[in-house]
Amino acid sequence: MSVRKVAVMLHRALWLLFAGQAIASVFVDLPYPYWAGWLPALVAAALGFGLVVTARREVAALLAREPVEVLPPVTGRWSALNSPADRTPSHGTHQYGQTYAIDIVAESDERARPAFAAFWPVVRHNRDFPAFGAPLLAVADGTVVHAEDGQRDHLSRNSLPAVLYLMLVESAARALLGAHRVTGNHLVLDLGDGTFAMYAHLQRGSLAVRPGDRVTAGQELARCGNSGNSTEPHVHFQLMDGPDLDTARGVPFTWSGVGVPKNGETFEAGRAAYSA
Repeated sequence: MSVRKVAVMLHRALWLLFAGQAIASVFVDLPYPYWAGWLPALVAAALGFGLVVTARREVAALLAREPVEVLPPVTGRWSALNSPADRTPSHGTHQYGQTYAIDIVAESDERARPAFAAFWPVVRHNRDFPAFGAPLLAVADGTVVHAEDGQRDHLSRNSLPAVLYLMLVESAARALLGAHRVTGNHLVLDLGDGTFAMYAHLQRGSLAVRPGDRVTAGQELARCGNSGNSTEPHVHFQLMDGPDLDTARGVPFTWSGVGVPKNGETFEAGRAAYSA
């Protein structure tokens, strides 16, 4: 186990300890001074700062790496959100190998994607979004190294009250419980040459592969869902330099025939690319 992995696990454990004793103190008197209860949080904050500084140095060493060209993970018409074409890190953090991650949502003439709501409806059913259930395809030949789809698909968080709940409550709780609760159901492919592809927020029960399977480009792997730290059904895709989300670093990518779409840019991905 690497030093970074141990540091990440300790960092998470300290925050869990702090949160646990804060909750416990509401119901019982803790057998130590009030100031002592803050020690786990202070140590965790210092450790977190060290992890951030280290991550920035490691990411700087990867900046000269050329983008890895792979096929798009979907077919049809989609729009990009949180794209590395606009900024890096695209999701505001290097954590979990997300430096060059991208989110995409499906667009459909038959079933329009619901717009963000100020107050009502607070939540929507996943079936209201055209991305829900869309097939996710292997972007290259590779081997499945991780696959899980047991977490539930929650309702949308695409209204102001729901987003506030997500940001202030749900996201913090998921971060304390680890990367797999943030990404939700997810899949990791080993593409070779030290490059791994990760698909997040998969639909519960949709996996068509399991760890150890060899897959070919264009093969269906799972379906788009709304599990984990997600506002609505969408595909979160990224390349990284290792299979462990706690220690991996992001790797830049480009999609054949598409490139890297910018925020708000709509693109069309066809199956023809997989047979080219």
